[in-house]
Amino acid sequence: MDIDFAPADIAFRDEVRAFLNAKLNARLREGAANTPSVFVEPDLTREWQAILNQQGWLATSWPQEYGGPGWTPVQKYIFEKECAIAGAPSLPVLGLKLVGPVICKFGTDEQKARFLPRILSGEDYWCQGYSEPGSGSDLAALKTKAERRGDTYVIDGTKLWTTHAHHANWIFALVRTDSTARKQQGISFLLIPMDQPGVTVTPIVTMANDHEVNQTFFDNAVTGLENRIGEEGQGWTIAKYLLENERGGSCAAPALLAELDRIEDFSRSEPSGVNGAMIHDSAFAQRLARLRLEAEAFEVTELRILAELVKGRPAGPQTSLVKLISANLRQAINVLALDLFAYEGLQLPLSRPLYGNEAPEPVGSRAAQLALPTYLNGRAWTIFGGTDEVQKTIIAKQVLGL
Repeated sequence: MDIDFAPADIAFRDEVRAFLNAKLNARLREGAANTPSVFVEPDLTREWQAILNQQGWLATSWPQEYGGPGWTPVQKYIFEKECAIAGAPSLPVLGLKLVGPVICKFGTDEQKARFLPRILSGEDYWCQGYSEPGSGSDLAALKTKAERRGDTYVIDGTKLWTTHAHHANWIFALVRTDSTARKQQGISFLLIPMDQPGVTVTPIVTMANDHEVNQTFFDNAVTGLENRIGEEGQGWTIAKYLLENERGGSCAAPALLAELDRIEDFSRSEPSGVNGAMIHDSAFAQRLARLRLEAEAFEVTELRILAELVKGRPAGPQTSLVKLISANLRQAINVLALDLFAYEGLQLPLSRPLYGNEAPEPVGSRAAQLALPTYLNGRAWTIFGGTDEVQKTIIAKQVLGL
């Protein structure tokens, strides 16, 4: 396996760095750095999305014919790595990385022409309707039903943990269209407009005081037959494809390493309370070094997967391995940051956002102010996109053959 970058890839990396230096402004960097949650606010994502869209570098996982940049897997990895190092805001993943590729692969020509340009422009903002009360990890047990009436589906039920549903104007949802078939075979994939009387969004405020997620209720909500992706009953196949995109096949390790760099920088000035700065505390330094080694080993794993993608092999079930390792590493890094800032790291500001002129004054540094809300928000890393237990089951069955 050769994981060295070719000269052309090094030249591309330099091009990306020059672009980020020119276009990633201070407001975007500050907003991304001072966001404790997984998803940044739409004001940041829309600004950064517009910049990337103008450059033609937005939909990195889409085929070139639908608006993607036509990059190789290596170029895509380099771009995501450089964005992580530079501190760029995350993008609206639900549209660009989840439903967008689904429409590219399974959608009709009419669906591609209608939805894909509006995802790129930011005119449509998407949320995901997968989990339900009682059917989170057991996704195939979902009960939200869609009854076909002529050229229309009528939807009744509820979806839980619908991230950014309060911002979205469309939701892609798994619904049960056949209650008599085996549970995986009776599911279809629908695109449903949110702005209608039959859709109600109820906020869920997390223990970090973030409003990211919601419960979404459908009461005789409707969508047209033209908004079904794939055939009726094909939803489970489409869902598995989407979840592989959600769980891995991207660039997680560089962001973790960049966060460890920031923690190390702060540790050189944060007092230990005993003997100088925290970096000189042997127990803290050992934890930092161990996490760095784990993150570097994880990066090699990602590069090995990248080498397989370059050969034309699909991401497959190893994306569960990426999701499992990255989620647990992220949580361990959050704990390290919380311990670094000691008592100042225990503050929990109630207002959002924590950037810009309206941000509350921190006790100590802004980084200390972010430690606890980031830790609390990050408890969800081992839950969303499939819990650790789900990932371990997939790895055991499909990777190890147990």
